[in-house]
Amino acid sequence: MTETQGNSGTVLVLGATGGIGGAVARGLHLRGWTVRALSRDAAKASRNVSAFEWMQGDAMNATDVMAAADGASVIVHAVNPPGYRNWGKLVLPMLDNTIAAAKAVGARIVLPGTIYNFGPDVFPLLNEDAPQNPRTEKGAIRKEMEARLKAASKAGVHVIILRAGDFFGPSAANNWFSQGLVKPGRPLTAISYPGKKGTAHQWAYLPDVAETMIRLIERAESLPPFAAYHMRGFFDDDGTKMIAAIRRAVGKPDLKVKRFPWWLVTLASPFVPLFKELKEMRYLWREPLEMRNDRLIATLGEEPQTPIDDAVLATLTSLGCLPRDCGRQLTTAPGRLGVSS
Repeated sequence: MTETQGNSGTVLVLGATGGIGGAVARGLHLRGWTVRALSRDAAKASRNVSAFEWMQGDAMNATDVMAAADGASVIVHAVNPPGYRNWGKLVLPMLDNTIAAAKAVGARIVLPGTIYNFGPDVFPLLNEDAPQNPRTEKGAIRKEMEARLKAASKAGVHVIILRAGDFFGPSAANNWFSQGLVKPGRPLTAISYPGKKGTAHQWAYLPDVAETMIRLIERAESLPPFAAYHMRGFFDDDGTKMIAAIRRAVGKPDLKVKRFPWWLVTLASPFVPLFKELKEMRYLWREPLEMRNDRLIATLGEEPQTPIDDAVLATLTSLGCLPRDCGRQLTTAPGRLGVSS
């Protein structure tokens, strides 16, 4: 493995224009890392974020990834196909390119993971080493991604995987919060909730996920070759806590809660690919799920956790559901430390 000087070095971030990739890249830059990023439009990307070392290229092109990885000690693989189109056909080839580059330059791979790898057979209490029996096509692909990374770790490529619940937060797109619970760009008149009262659900605030990944990277040399961790994030133990936080953020304790239109999703799923995926993931809202972070706590000592009211307020403001001069101010900067057990 390439040694870094202290807690800094060169990191290649694939997906630096996205939510989690961008958050990790910004955090590492602030820690003194040289951040290199691959983009299909490097000129445009560099105008938006000039602090990174942008390289023109595509994660689907093995030569581009190899060139971008030269000299890097860490590769953060947070890239997805544009608009998530052809996800199933493109995700594994992109990961293979990352693995090949990491082998060539001696870099560690860091992957933001999900809970889609797991089926309800291992719920409600989910630990890192539970059998992976996914219920969905996307889950099967996620399982294969981790299998390829585990195989790579046995061949000398060190790997860190951080799995978390459903993302929410500023710049976090394509998630249940921004596409299911609320409608971006307009004041909230109701919450559409996919689950039911009494069913626990796992959430993860994106700035906290990024901060946790960064702290694992900083401790990388003390980790095992294949290091997988779970974040506790925001554990909604009965399916009402996120609703209550949204109501507090908008100052409407009686804000209406509507049932998510699963009937429409079911009816249209044969014709709309997105609805087919949503239908497949319904089990995550029907079955209680709790992710313990004991292994993470043993490694880091604590889990970064923004107070839920601050996290929801920042998210709703970013989505345009609240005015940016909203009366209640954040009490804690996103991603700053609170202790989660």
